[in-house]
Amino acid sequence: MLMTVTTTHRPATDLGYLLVKHPDRMQSFDVPTGTAHVFYPEATEQRCTAALLLDVDPARLAAGGPRRGRRTAAMPESFTLGQYVNDRPYAASSLLAAALAKVFRSALRGESRDRPELPGTALPLTIRVPVLRCRGGAALAERLFSPLGWTVTARPIPLDERYPQWGDSRYVDLTLTGTLRVADALNHLYVLLPVLDDAKHYWIAPDELDKLIRAGEGWLAGHPERRLITRRYLAHRRVLARRAEDRLAEARAAELRLADAGPGADADPGADEDAGLPAAVRPRPLAATRRAAVLTALAEAGATRVLDLGCGGGALLTELLAQPRFTEIVGTDVSARALELAARRLRLDRLPARQQQRVRLWQSALTYRDDRLRGYDAAVLMEVVEHLDPPRLPALAEAVFGHARPATVLVTTPNVEYNVRYEGLAAGALRHPDHRFEWTRAEFADWAGRVAAAYGYRVGFRPVGQVDPDVGPPTQLAVFTRDDAGPDSTGPNGAGAGGAR
Repeated sequence: MLMTVTTTHRPATDLGYLLVKHPDRMQSFDVPTGTAHVFYPEATEQRCTAALLLDVDPARLAAGGPRRGRRTAAMPESFTLGQYVNDRPYAASSLLAAALAKVFRSALRGESRDRPELPGTALPLTIRVPVLRCRGGAALAERLFSPLGWTVTARPIPLDERYPQWGDSRYVDLTLTGTLRVADALNHLYVLLPVLDDAKHYWIAPDELDKLIRAGEGWLAGHPERRLITRRYLAHRRVLARRAEDRLAEARAAELRLADAGPGADADPGADEDAGLPAAVRPRPLAATRRAAVLTALAEAGATRVLDLGCGGGALLTELLAQPRFTEIVGTDVSARALELAARRLRLDRLPARQQQRVRLWQSALTYRDDRLRGYDAAVLMEVVEHLDPPRLPALAEAVFGHARPATVLVTTPNVEYNVRYEGLAAGALRHPDHRFEWTRAEFADWAGRVAAAYGYRVGFRPVGQVDPDVGPPTQLAVFTRDDAGPDSTGPNGAGAGGAR
């Protein structure tokens, strides 16, 4: 099976730096199902083509066999001879995606040791897969690749050109043209070739979900065919597909928050929410007031090791870093893009070594348990919960209050009653286009009280921003304190709540 990547970028041989494969040499790589070869049919300054040829060994493919009693696409037929007589050596499928991941590992990550600036450049590309197994036909290939910026030409291959009345086969001749980063192009292929194949040749382990999320960073969460992609990529395993959907939905919410902030904006959800307020009631930006309230609550709790969960572009992290009392600061977000912005805002690469050691940025989902988050003094969820679909709130509560169990948890969220004070905000409208809900003070108190009771916390409430006598403050803050938290208490890792692990 064959795939080619062509560019007319000048000089076109820069493609070799991006793929980390020299145009003057043919290279071969052993893969579980055979041998992958990389070579360049043409390599001039005007035009360069790299080819990936996968030579499948039918005996090795059959030896992979089904595991745990499950039939896999390595043995697509029910009869014994089907292990050796099938289309797998000839038609591009999940086999080619697996070879691509091994052979072009650095290119998929967007790394080039010799030309580190080059992976960030979008190049004119033409990718051709002359025989692609495509369950869903040319129309599905169009639906999957077009939203990603590709011009798609998918020509159905007839069963037999001598007998057109037999119709088309299950295969297409696929050509993609567009101007994209090579890393993005390869990640699109890594995910979508198995989706079009819809018959993965290997056992789907839980880590396949993480591979999908990594490869889909920046494009899968907003793809109109996201559900189909996740279901097929994960071989129709419902539990994994549902987990992928949850994580991608959370990633999409983070992407929308960043997009709404705009270039160079605060990247703090709701940073521009003061714009709709009358001038007389906005003496200080609400985002700054909110951060000040959080810092005050953290100081009162005596916290030194702090988690900023859903940190976004790092507005709160910057202020935490400015205060020496916070000896360990961790920002988490499901969006890698948000973490990049946070690192840039903090100027992590320019900080003295001692300061760098105080800060960590981790990619993590709010609704899944993460052992790295256990044992901290405090966790902050600042303008985060309202970006989750209500059915996911129990999962967030379990992950934060049940599993991570910091001594103190701070949660801020808009007070929907205050929305009547926003000029131009229609009745019933929410403050941010990605908010899934906004609570009244009573609704927030009810949710917080139930969570506190379920997980062994006490909870108190504070207003944030100027309090209106009729509708209350614009933002509400809940301070959760774990019942067993105290100077002599022991955290989940066996260390004192304020001590080192």
